Amino acid sequence: MMPGKAAAFIISSSMIDPSPTLEDGPSKSQRKRESEALQVLGETLVGLGADQLARIELPDHLRAAIDEARRIRKFGALRRQFQYIGKLMRDVDPEPIRRQLDALEGQSRTHSAWLHRLEQWRSRLISDDHALDEFVRLHPGIDVQQLRTLIRNARHEAAQSRPPRAFREIFRLLKGVEPEPGQTHDEPLPEQPTEEDE
Repeated sequence: MMPGKAAAFIISSSMIDPSPTLEDGPSKSQRKRESEALQVLGETLVGLGADQLARIELPDHLRAAIDEARRIRKFGALRRQFQYIGKLMRDVDPEPIRRQLDALEGQSRTHSAWLHRLEQWRSRLISDDHALDEFVRLHPGIDVQQLRTLIRNARHEAAQSRPPRAFREIFRLLKGVEPEPGQTHDEPLPEQPTEEDE
């Protein structure tokens, strides 16, 4: 190789910038979005009912911060606590928490659908004489006389604008006969009502 060409090669090589043109890792805006998402996840946990929150597996220090937020009533203090929870969430794997929340949401939808189905049955039983025969076919073990008495009493209550005692008792009976999906017949049936005077 001629000296001139070697010198040109050396000069051109020294002009190359060895540093990468792009930053390693997530960008600042991406880190901000992830931080905000974690804080929102923490706020979701704070908004759960006590029973639901107890079913979520959480580190003790995070659960303590969430419990504290649930006791705060002043907006400014609550906002600061949310920010603190979001900071704690950075050291926690959020995916298991999200999966547990998704499972709770699915259970909530199932529970609502079950209650709605029972309410529909109650309305039909009270308003339609033929509904009783249909319900008995689906649930042959039910105490037909008890249900018939409750239906008659509920109609009397509605006609006379009286407190809906039998109306509520029908719902309790239906819950015992057709329990919530995933649960068993652990709720006792209501006591046999006495027929009301016509």
